[in-house]
Amino acid sequence: MLINQDFAQSGPKSPAKRRLELVSNAGPKPDETNHPGEFDRATKLLEQTIAKIDGAYAPSTIRAYRADFQDLIRFCTERSAQPLPAQPQLIAEYICKLTNGGRSSASIRRAIAGIATIHKLNRFSDPTKDPDVTLEMRRMHRKLGRSSNQAGGINIEILEKMLCATDNSIRGKRDRALLLIAYDTLCRRSELVSLQTKDIKLNIKNGMESAVILLRKSKTDQDSMGKWLPLSCRAHLALREWVKELPEEQVCLMVGIDRGGRISSSSLGSGQVNRIYKRIARSAGLDESVIEGISGHSMRVGAAQDLLNSGASLPIIMQRGRWSKTDTVMRYLERSGCAS
Repeated sequence: MLINQDFAQSGPKSPAKRRLELVSNAGPKPDETNHPGEFDRATKLLEQTIAKIDGAYAPSTIRAYRADFQDLIRFCTERSAQPLPAQPQLIAEYICKLTNGGRSSASIRRAIAGIATIHKLNRFSDPTKDPDVTLEMRRMHRKLGRSSNQAGGINIEILEKMLCATDNSIRGKRDRALLLIAYDTLCRRSELVSLQTKDIKLNIKNGMESAVILLRKSKTDQDSMGKWLPLSCRAHLALREWVKELPEEQVCLMVGIDRGGRISSSSLGSGQVNRIYKRIARSAGLDESVIEGISGHSMRVGAAQDLLNSGASLPIIMQRGRWSKTDTVMRYLERSGCAS
């Protein structure tokens, strides 16, 4: 007797056979299995790497490396893939995910650079150099472009309005000194908050008093060679008025002030510089569109644009702002009206 095999396979199954199938289907599929030990290992290795580079990189760079690689670990967890070392195809998929997830091209470039660095520091081959990753980066740039949000510049015209909005309170004196020193020195916000009271040097020449301040370390001076930065007469006077308010034992120059007018012994945080600029700009009655574009680098941008408009050459501007790359300076100057 012939039996239709298809019919036989689709017929009723015995209770024992059904139980066997339920047991076999209850476990996760191989490609859905998470390996918590692997991800714990990657997280531990990441933290060891972060500890290793402490002091060798800027704190903001280290924070970015940690945050970006932790995001990669989460991405790998969802795919049961190994994050460290990561396979190039996985990195390409990660770039695609970031591209479609609302990230800017600049933040994606930063994330991929951090992934490359973490791999190199652990002596793994760099997956970001793979052709598949390069192609995905090209797709990302074609879709998102390479431009980044440039901080709005606080030029001399805006600076004057902001200075007029400060008063003679302790906070007002601190704010004036901060604004004028930032404009004169073109300091980055991290550099501003690192300035110390002991690094102010007074000079008297032909009966005229002037001041310089030592920038001990900067983004382009990681070996802490230091550089003396000259201050204008107005910045010097504002600084002198502010220093009079500081306790004798005060170390940090740019410090916080509470609502009661009490001066903190600790330095301002880099993020506070941005908030101080915006607060003063609102007090000055600036347009909200201008305030929206202000960041902790706005004084640096505006001062560089003013230098260009006054006829300063690109090498002079780069020297004043301690830039090492021409393309970085050109991004700062593109809105000045004189860049070509």
